[in-house]
Formats: sequence, C-alpha cells, structure tokens
Amino acid sequence: MKKEEKIEDLRSSLIKMKKVVVAFSGGVDSTFLLKFALDTLGRDNVMAVTVSSPIRFENENSQAIKIAKELNVKHMIIDLDETMNEDFAKNDPLRCYYCKYMTFSKLKEIAQREGMVIVDGTNYDDISKDYRPGLKALSELGILSPLKDTKLTKEEIRELSKQMNLPTWDKFPQTCLATRFPYGTRITMEKIGKISKMESYLETLNLKVHRARYHDERTLRIEVLPEDFSKLMENKDQIVKMAKEMGFNYVTLDLEGYRSGSLNEVLK
Repeated sequence: MKKEEKIEDLRSSLIKMKKVVVAFSGGVDSTFLLKFALDTLGRDNVMAVTVSSPIRFENENSQAIKIAKELNVKHMIIDLDETMNEDFAKNDPLRCYYCKYMTFSKLKEIAQREGMVIVDGTNYDDISKDYRPGLKALSELGILSPLKDTKLTKEEIRELSKQMNLPTWDKFPQTCLATRFPYGTRITMEKIGKISKMESYLETLNLKVHRARYHDERTLRIEVLPEDFSKLMENKDQIVKMAKEMGFNYVTLDLEGYRSGSLNEVLK
C-alpha cells in the first residue's frame, strides 16, 4: 500500500472515532499521531494524556509538556508508581504486560469519562520487532492503534513528521528505566535511582544513544553505539567514580554496542 493511501486510511479511521485521547509520551509516534489527530478532528475533540512515574525520565515528560503547549492541545499528566505493583516489581518476562495493563487501564478510565476513544502510537513495525508482551495488554483492553492498523512504518512516520515540522522526527527511541534490569532482578526505587543518575550523566556526553544496564548488584553494563566508544573512554574516570559510589564493583562497556532489547536476548 502506498504511503498516501495509508494517510487517507488513518484520516478516515480517526474521523470514525470522532473524539480521541492520545497516550502521549512525546516520542516520534505519539507526537505524530497527536498532531495528525488535531489536524483531522480539531482541538475540541482531542486530548493528550502523559504518564509521570519513577520509571520514566523527567526530561521526557518535560519535552511532552512543551510539545503539547506548542500544539495547543488539552493535556493531562497522571501519576503512576509501577513499583507498587508486585507483578511488575518482580520483573518476570511479562513485566511489560503488567505495566501496559496498569497504565492503559487508568487511561481508559479517563477516556470513558470524557466520552472519547483512547489511541496509542504503536506503529506497524512494532508488531514484528523484538519481544513485546505489552501489545497483548493493549489488545485485551481494546486500545486502538491506528498507526499500526493503517500499516504506517517508523520510517514513514519520521518522514511525515519532518514534513509537518515536528521536532521529534529524528528523535532516537527512548524506553523506560525498567528495561535496564535483567528479568528476575527485582525493580526497586533505589535501583531505579542509580540507573537514572548514571543515564543523566551519560546524557551530557552527547552520545546518540546510551543505556546503563543493571547487569547485577555488582556490575553495571553500559551500551553505546560503537562510534561513540571513544567518547565514553574519554570520560571513563568519572563514570567509574560514579558507579563505585553507587555500590557497583565493576563497570563494563558492552563491545557489541547498543542494540534495542538486548536484555531480551536471554529469552530466545
């Protein structure tokens, strides 16, 4: 199907929904969906909802708030603490399912109260990439994913976002802090705090992408793209110092480099 046909399908799909709540993270997909919904349905028929929680980065929420203001859309922030849910905190391979179910149950309540339909930014590529148990939760709750349903790919969404002058068109994907912990490692506020602090520092090094993985209680494993290895080594003394202060004995650089969902490799 041609991209132009997909766009028309997306527009038709949203028109049928009439009023939508967009699960808005401020990422590439949800920003495009929010802007497209606004252009299609008008501001009176669109609301953006962003979740604030310990496993989400503060700067991501700040960017979401900024974008929502620029788009002049009604925007709601809701607080959620996933670590209070035992199914989530125990961190088994269904962690993402429990998280999505908890999050979208709250969003669904808001949508129903407002007389609106809730939509999320899952795209067509997401159904075939990596391990995504969260998609099962969306299906069970009846959450609509119009980008996926109209077969819009990530590349097409980036291209369309650039044409629409959206600031997120070339944004690198960000995942929540829970993805930094190997399955079976209990997720606590203390551990999240350590990883968040390290990643906040790595953010200052102008790396295209970075991950600080809680490999185990003694080992911190850092992933960056191979072309950024030199930047990491230039700052290794500060990185090691911070890691030691956090209680880690060893700090490692993954020589395979960053790859999405590396902690899912043990499931294959």
